[in-house]
Amino acid sequence: MSWFLSHLVLVQSTFISLLLALSIQVPLRAGVFSFAGIGSYAIGAYAAAIMTIRLQVAPVLAIGVGIVVAAVAGYLLALLVARLSGLYLGMATIAFALFLGVVAVNGGDLTGGATGLYGAISTLTTGHVVAITVVVVLLLAVSERGAFGRRIDAVREDPQLAISLGIDVGRVRRRVFVVSGALGACAGGMNGLLRTTVSPETIGFHLVVTALTMIIIGGALSWAGAAIGAVIFTWLPSLLQFVGDWQPVVYGVLVALAAVYMPTGLLGVAQSTWRRRRPAAEPARPETDDPERELAALQAAPEVRP
Repeated sequence: MSWFLSHLVLVQSTFISLLLALSIQVPLRAGVFSFAGIGSYAIGAYAAAIMTIRLQVAPVLAIGVGIVVAAVAGYLLALLVARLSGLYLGMATIAFALFLGVVAVNGGDLTGGATGLYGAISTLTTGHVVAITVVVVLLLAVSERGAFGRRIDAVREDPQLAISLGIDVGRVRRRVFVVSGALGACAGGMNGLLRTTVSPETIGFHLVVTALTMIIIGGALSWAGAAIGAVIFTWLPSLLQFVGDWQPVVYGVLVALAAVYMPTGLLGVAQSTWRRRRPAAEPARPETDDPERELAALQAAPEVRP
């Protein structure tokens, strides 16, 4: 318990960083190069702080308002950038995040200007953060499987083929923008209430770099990759205190090595290693509970003589 209390801030930051990384991972998994989740993080942080300080509402309502606003903003942004893709889409969504930073600086008393807002005190606890993050992860894990997961994979791998199969690629893109916005706003809202403050400095371009680094190191095709990256880059600074001012250099080297030698991230490397070490699969058997079909399959099989 003493270890947990002494590392409480890092534990909280791990789960919040995971939500932030997921706000980037979800679009990337669908083949959408978007950083709109960073702008949504700013929306959620400021919305929660304003609702708590000005109206003194419950943290659930304060965070919920930010999520709704960010989800709507994500949908409208998806309509605006519907014709963009790749690097152009990435730059447009980064501009969206930077634009919100400018709005925060020039927001006057509503946003606190360049100094930000202070005193967003609430009853939000670490347990709430963990519970919310676990629910989100479970929902995303389910979405990666089954027919829905295969549709997302088809949209990422070959949008034209997905269209020929009857998948509405435009609708999928709009949905991932909405989900990305909700995840980013949830992370921003919880972080703002836990730290009781939010300022333009906390929502700058560095969040883009941080979230993208987590995805590159962990892996972009599953929530598990985002979780790996969040854990590593939340706890790594405390492990690298001995290098002092050289920490940015170490981060840069790690990201460069990961991009060159681990393009699928640590999760992809682990999955590849597991597949190579697995024993050869047994011959497939008829997947049926019908005894008559099983008997027919056995009768149709060629006779093996000693």
